[in-house]
Amino acid sequence: MKSVELGKGRVFVLTIDTDESIKGCIEEFCKSNGIKGAKVTILGGIQRGSTFVCGPSLTNGEVGAPIKPLTYTTDAPTEFLGVGTIFLNEDGEPVMHLHGTLGRQGMSVTGCFRERALAWLTMEVIIEELVGDLPVRVMDKELCVAPLVIR
Repeated sequence: MKSVELGKGRVFVLTIDTDESIKGCIEEFCKSNGIKGAKVTILGGIQRGSTFVCGPSLTNGEVGAPIKPLTYTTDAPTEFLGVGTIFLNEDGEPVMHLHGTLGRQGMSVTGCFRERALAWLTMEVIIEELVGDLPVRVMDKELCVAPLVIR
């Protein structure tokens, strides 16, 4: 285990409109505002056709390398609640890692939201900036994931 103590910076509230990319909007906002690390809290609706990762694919009961994700696609607008982090990757770009839960008609699914998650109606986002000696997302070429590395 490794740890680092960070401080609190600015706090922002965003709204993301129907059919806008949640990941794209948040990462672009962070880039435009010089946010290198943050905690993200998000709630609202996810558009039909949005996808997220809901676990690794297994071969003979084992996770292989590279990790192949299982995905879930929403078939209708769905309620959403999520929490995540934003840290720079090796190229200095802000990258969001967001996990959350979808709910519709008494059923829920939990997973990791990546490229194809679109807002429906409105998405409310709170970004709490973190400052200090920030961790970095470093690509693991074998697994094809970019875990957080504390230096």
